[in-house]
Amino acid sequence: MELLSDFSLRQFLSAFIVLFAITDIPGNIPIVISMQNKGIHISARRSFWYSLALLIIFFYAGEAFLRLFGLDIHSFAIAGSLVVFLISVEMILDINVFTESTEHSSGDATFVPVVFPLFIGAGVLTTLLSIRSQYNDANIMLAVLADSVCVYLTIKLSRFFKKYLSQGMLYLLKKFFGIILLAMSVKLFITNVTTLIQNIGG
Repeated sequence: MELLSDFSLRQFLSAFIVLFAITDIPGNIPIVISMQNKGIHISARRSFWYSLALLIIFFYAGEAFLRLFGLDIHSFAIAGSLVVFLISVEMILDINVFTESTEHSSGDATFVPVVFPLFIGAGVLTTLLSIRSQYNDANIMLAVLADSVCVYLTIKLSRFFKKYLSQGMLYLLKKFFGIILLAMSVKLFITNVTTLIQNIGG
């Protein structure tokens, strides 16, 4: 009942869109297909549970980690907004700011490198903690669940995507979510900088 009373469709959709964009589902589909074509096994079911567990653990333990270093959520959110900004620039301009190896010689690649760091990388974890200063925890948790489902569906339906989605369509989707992510990063930065200034002034 408490979860329902705290639910906000606007907050849920906003948090989900941010996580979905930075998880870069459209951009990762070709990588997943390429790995599967090489005979590398990727479990859709375990990818869901790994993603969900990783996001929940960081969501609840991340703030304690910040306190250990004497940081506050607003300062971290500002730093996170800059990371999100750089990732959005990558998606829009097709440049490489961050480089992460996705090579895996053989066997099972579900957790490493597919779930982490391909889908749930440093940018996603940083963003997750950053948006906690903007949205209710219940709505973020629902967004985390929905994002984990998207990771599952991406792997489960990868063969379908290969057959029916062209490279051009995937490219357009990546650009679209890159622009959304850019706008979100600007909003996140301005909101938390304003809060910090007000706290200092008070």
